[in-house]
Amino acid sequence: MQNKILSRNTSFATKISQKLLKNTVVNGVNILTLSLLTIYPANAETRVSFPGVAASGNKLQAQGNTSSKSQVTNVNQLSDVQPTDWAAQALQSLVERYGCIAGYPNGTYRGNRAMTRYEFAAGLNACLDRINELIALATTDLVKKEDLVTLQKLQEDFAAELVTLRGRVDTLEARSAELEANQFSTTTKLQGQVIISVNAGGFSSDRIINPNSSSGNPTGTAITSQPNPTVLFRAGVDLNTSFSGTDLLKIRLETGSGLDSNLSNGGKDNAAGLLEPNFGSVTDYSVKPPTNGEFGLSRLYYNFQLAKDLKLTLGPTILATDLVDFNSYSYLSFRDFSTLAFVNNFILFPVNGPSAGAAIDWKPGQGALSVRALYVAADAANPGNHGSGVLQSISSFTSILYPSATAKAGGAPNVNPNITTGERGLFGSTYQTTAEIEYAPSRAFALRLQYSGGEVFSNRFDAFGVNIELTLAQKFGIFGRYGYGSYSDTENFGDIKPNYWMAGVAARDLFTRGALAGIAVGQPFIASQIGDSTQTNFEAFYNYPFSRNIQLTPSIQVITNAGNQDSNGTIVTGTLRSVFSF
Repeated sequence: MQNKILSRNTSFATKISQKLLKNTVVNGVNILTLSLLTIYPANAETRVSFPGVAASGNKLQAQGNTSSKSQVTNVNQLSDVQPTDWAAQALQSLVERYGCIAGYPNGTYRGNRAMTRYEFAAGLNACLDRINELIALATTDLVKKEDLVTLQKLQEDFAAELVTLRGRVDTLEARSAELEANQFSTTTKLQGQVIISVNAGGFSSDRIINPNSSSGNPTGTAITSQPNPTVLFRAGVDLNTSFSGTDLLKIRLETGSGLDSNLSNGGKDNAAGLLEPNFGSVTDYSVKPPTNGEFGLSRLYYNFQLAKDLKLTLGPTILATDLVDFNSYSYLSFRDFSTLAFVNNFILFPVNGPSAGAAIDWKPGQGALSVRALYVAADAANPGNHGSGVLQSISSFTSILYPSATAKAGGAPNVNPNITTGERGLFGSTYQTTAEIEYAPSRAFALRLQYSGGEVFSNRFDAFGVNIELTLAQKFGIFGRYGYGSYSDTENFGDIKPNYWMAGVAARDLFTRGALAGIAVGQPFIASQIGDSTQTNFEAFYNYPFSRNIQLTPSIQVITNAGNQDSNGTIVTGTLRSVFSF
């Protein structure tokens, strides 16, 4: 009789223990699961990183009581798990005590890769199945009493937090539903950027004269007073729309302080642009976009996949320099160099402003070779042969080569009637065709060979360029560009063949992560017919990122023999550039 009573008591105690164990484990897992799902809110594609779960693609290989070649019975079977790893002990407990973790077929665990919420659910289910099996078999020696006590304690301690978390989840779901119902667009993202700079500078001689002064041309001017300090700005908003996930419709509204609306060579809101506006000394973001405090459309184009490795860009308002002549160290004037002639190959882009056209970008097999080509036309919306719209699209040096045509296009009176400014429209003059072949076997090296040809005011031009960059030890880069061009029938100089070159060095992560510092030297327009010397530009900068959204960059520009005139003194300017991105 006593044996029967003892047996009943033992059975009753075992059932109570199993029920208590099961409820405690489930409650403990609920705490963990709810916490994780609250931290990583409800999005089926949200990826979280847990070094304690092995995954492969979208399918987790964690298994419970199912035998597999990848089943792990000892943590030492995982070749990429070291005893010194921070989660090694936790992994060892899961493998050796509960046996609910499996590795990859090649004997690795890959504990640092990211996992999806689906993978987490699969792994959690595998361990729960194993725990249920242990409970059913009453293997209480594997599920220790200490674990039961710990889980009970966690349940009691976090009871209030669970209620709070449930309330927060309900609130987040309500807010998410409200945002989805009232969002601006399901396909469009809003981005913006504001550049605000303080600039000051001066020159060492009695006066600064422009290149036309040397030819006796009456349009030659002289500056005899030192420039005043200025504050210049550019502000823009992008509406980026994608309909398929691989295409982009870009609309950019922009304004700035830099254009002299009566001339093609604007950017006179900074000392370098005022003192030497013709040969690329102007601050790049001062002339891109060419606005004068008026909000306007500076980009409007559609980019889409024409084939697997081929992209096509079409638009009535694009910039040629947005699509070719990239460089990791000298390309973005809001991040690196500000000097216009250092941002792109100066003589390769006589059409260097908003234009209409098309471009292709072909990368066969996603390999090392890329081919790009474009066609852009200035003043493409004009069906006649008059109007000043072309001035917004041409580079500053064209006003030196073709001053009368430039003046006539700007509406200046008393211009020689025999001077032509060319037909307009999509296929009229002024236009530019550019082709570029890039060889980039790795992110550390790139070589680009370029050609541009077209017409400026019905006068033919052809130009060739080379663009190269090399990164050493992931932190230090060297780079450079070279150009050779031919411009026919210039007004005061005949046929000329200008050269261009620039070279520099740069360092990443200098003093802080994300920083970029660089120094460069170059000669933007080497032509013996213009002036009696060669202008040389220098610039040094240091870009300091306060955050992903705020950057501060001091820079110094030095210009010798400005306008290819050795009588001009040395120009020195300093700029403090601040950039806000959102």
